[in-house]
Amino acid sequence: MNSEPIEIKFSKLPEHLKKEVIDFIEFLTKKHQVPESSGNFSFSWEGALSKLQNEYSAVELQHKAAEWR
Repeated sequence: MNSEPIEIKFSKLPEHLKKEVIDFIEFLTKKHQVPESSGNFSFSWEGALSKLQNEYSAVELQHKAAEWR
């Protein structure tokens, strides 16, 4: 890799290529961005299997859940 600082390399580029470099940097930033967690848990699934409580025991539901994944 060339030891010339990136700022110097960038400054030597024509304007239309500078735009491409900036676009590529933005693409890489979005591609490797870690999604922010809201820190709040959602329990929207709560009670979703309640209709099955008379058909299956808790252990049987765990096995069924593993099958459904």
